[in-house]
Amino acid sequence: MLAASSCHRIIPKHVNGGVAVNRKRSRQRVYIMFLAPALIVYTVFMVYPLLSSLGYSFIKWDGYIRQGFAGLDNFKKVLFERPYSERLLGALRHNVFFFVVTFLIQTTFGLFVAVALAKGGRFLRVFQTVYFAPYTLSQVVVGFLWLLLLNPTWGQVNKFLALIGLKGLARPWLGDMVTALPTIILVNAWRWLGFPITVYLAGLQGIPLELEEAARVDGATPWQAFRHVVLPLLLPTIGMMTILTFIYDFNAFELIFIMQGSSGSPYYSTDVLGTFFYRTAFGDATTGGEVGQVGLGSAIAVLMFLVICAVSIAGVWLIRRQEVEM
Repeated sequence: MLAASSCHRIIPKHVNGGVAVNRKRSRQRVYIMFLAPALIVYTVFMVYPLLSSLGYSFIKWDGYIRQGFAGLDNFKKVLFERPYSERLLGALRHNVFFFVVTFLIQTTFGLFVAVALAKGGRFLRVFQTVYFAPYTLSQVVVGFLWLLLLNPTWGQVNKFLALIGLKGLARPWLGDMVTALPTIILVNAWRWLGFPITVYLAGLQGIPLELEEAARVDGATPWQAFRHVVLPLLLPTIGMMTILTFIYDFNAFELIFIMQGSSGSPYYSTDVLGTFFYRTAFGDATTGGEVGQVGLGSAIAVLMFLVICAVSIAGVWLIRRQEVEM
């Protein structure tokens, strides 16, 4: 026994250190093994297209044929030459409007539904599924379904308005320059709303009930308890959801393309950065067979990325700062 314990005590320290280093290296290899596939996929499908788009934006193109180095000419043409500058500014305004309306809907109605669901008891899962179900549908399917519902001749929306005595409000919702974009935004909100509701609900369920109960004991009304206790704790969740909404809305394309085409009809009233990019880069057969201009399209894509990236980074910084102050 004494010999065994003596042997144990005289094991050199560098041996134990070597074992620890080997274990650490083994763990690192496991981490790399699991992360490598995701990194490869991310590089191939995200980093490479982004760098390619950046490179293409500095090249002069004749259709899809490279002509040589263009410097910043593509960016100057998109930003300062008509009609590209006008179309870019109009599409940017529509994207901002798209985001603002979606944000207002999700932080009012969406948050209200999440609070109601948080107190919904046994029916929580049922209503949560009902609200989340549209989000699982493809935007192509949603666009097609609402095209049928909004048809000015036999669509169910105008028929329903006539049924309840509001026939005067019936109109070609997607054919009117005033109503086309708001209608698409509402359709998008119908599909999107289930996601922020689920995120808000998860945030509410993570807030201890004891805090709200303590405020009620101190004499606070339910509204005061929500405003001064629950809402401040929920602000980081609302902030992150706002950033995700901004990214989603500034990448809007599929729904508008399905419902209105790449031309942003009627007369560019539904044109956004995504459709403007597509129409410029690949052409638009619906407006006379325009030839695609890869250089200009790549410049638009780079500008979109810079705007989304800058706003997202600023938003995350503000959220982190708010969390530190709290």
